[in-house]
Amino acid sequence: MASTGSEDSGVIPTPVKIVIAGGFGAGKTTMVASVSEIVPLSTEEVMTEASAGVDDLTGVERKATTTVALDFGRITISPQTVLYLFGTPGQDRFWFMWDELALGAIGTVVLVDTRRLDSSFAAIDFFERRDIPFIVAVNCFDDADDYEEDEIRTALAISPGVPVMFFDARSRESSKLALIRLVRYAMSKLPAQPELTRA
Repeated sequence: MASTGSEDSGVIPTPVKIVIAGGFGAGKTTMVASVSEIVPLSTEEVMTEASAGVDDLTGVERKATTTVALDFGRITISPQTVLYLFGTPGQDRFWFMWDELALGAIGTVVLVDTRRLDSSFAAIDFFERRDIPFIVAVNCFDDADDYEEDEIRTALAISPGVPVMFFDARSRESSKLALIRLVRYAMSKLPAQPELTRA
């Protein structure tokens, strides 16, 4: 792997934690894998009959694997900033992990699958209630219907200030743009620093 330059310049980059969340099958593992500069840690396991009647596969019937703990990846944005990505598991039975995964995060990319919009409500509600900045990234699946931003915002009751974007979790560039959008939004939510006055 090519050097990021921070080792050569002596700069110690600031670590920034970001959560990738969303419903079951929304593309969280795919996004982390597409953008990570290291081989991502993935806890994907083959789905078995034990999940029958437990995990709702409506709209994602061909899905054969599932995240059982978390996904982890890293991407260097600049010599000063490294993003550490934590992908949440999407099934209801693993939501107890979300509080730990969200601890210390500057913000969250909430992935939305328009084939299963109802699976997005819990993630949006989770981060709204905890006042953690998030953006909504609609993962454009090949077999999904097209919607306008206003339709997505209305269907999910997203607050006017929360950014909504369309992207492809399989694309490194598209995923990078989503992360940059989140970082900018999260920074805009930081309290203003008081100006220093000269003596």
